[in-house]
Amino acid sequence: MRTWRIHELGEPIDNLLLEDVQRPEPGAGEVLLDVSAVGLAFPDVLQCRGQYQFKPPLPFTPGGETAGTVVAVGEGVDGFEPGQAVVGMGGGLAEQVAVSADRLFAVPGSLSAAKAAAIPLNYCTTWYALHERAQLAEGETLLVTGAAGGTGSAAIQLGLAAGATVIAVAGGPEKAAACAELGAHFVIDHREVGDLVERVRELTDGKGVDVAYDPVGGETFQQVRRCMGWNGRLLVIGFVAGIPDLTMNHVLLKNYSVVGVHWGASVGRDPSSIGRQMASLMALAEDGLVDPLLHPVYGFEDGSRALQDIADRKVTGKVVVSTA
Repeated sequence: MRTWRIHELGEPIDNLLLEDVQRPEPGAGEVLLDVSAVGLAFPDVLQCRGQYQFKPPLPFTPGGETAGTVVAVGEGVDGFEPGQAVVGMGGGLAEQVAVSADRLFAVPGSLSAAKAAAIPLNYCTTWYALHERAQLAEGETLLVTGAAGGTGSAAIQLGLAAGATVIAVAGGPEKAAACAELGAHFVIDHREVGDLVERVRELTDGKGVDVAYDPVGGETFQQVRRCMGWNGRLLVIGFVAGIPDLTMNHVLLKNYSVVGVHWGASVGRDPSSIGRQMASLMALAEDGLVDPLLHPVYGFEDGSRALQDIADRKVTGKVVVSTA
């Protein structure tokens, strides 16, 4: 069977190789899948470069969200049977993978494999951020940067599902239009708006926002912190544009909180949390409130290009690779 593997760290387009390897066998507690679709994200790019917190041993296969069909189950596995459609954390860019059963979840019949593969990382991270870290309440205002990306688009949908007023920030008419189609109440094209902070203040009658969801970092973070309202919560999701410095006197004067969101570590401390989050998300998906925004799906042979396009910020929505 074929799998994408990286033997030497660097840019995906240069270092990721499509290879023939032996078919995996499910070990105890594992489920073997025929892979239908794989979700990719910026952390996969960072792993390829050797820049992520977790550094898997070489060679490794990127991709941490896998949707597919059960082929076989290992010893001690209950609740899964051949032919069942599932999605889980683990696996990756390969035609078959063995995934731990406790990270695997049934997929509703209404959800395609491509959209199922878009849910675990982005939506669980966002669910944890908005509900557990920010305690987002109905009627509050949520500001989302990088809003046309995988996590940003998830934040729009989960913010709307929570009853928040959503202000989406994206760059360029195509990405702005995607945010509007997702239902954001207000969309700001930061390439067209001279002063992002002033525009947010106009939209909030000068009060600022209750919660900000920022996966961008860099200079964007410096603008976002100036948009915070009294008792606001600024969620630190990631640093696509670089790790920013924080002006602490501003935090004090405006009485807001800067809240770290490390979903992966939270699951390590509370493994059962992912089951609760996925159950909530699948229920929202069945109700049509979770419907992932997808970049045009890549073919399996274009796996390295898919990751490089994420690295080069050329994508809108979630990047998914199909094995079909």
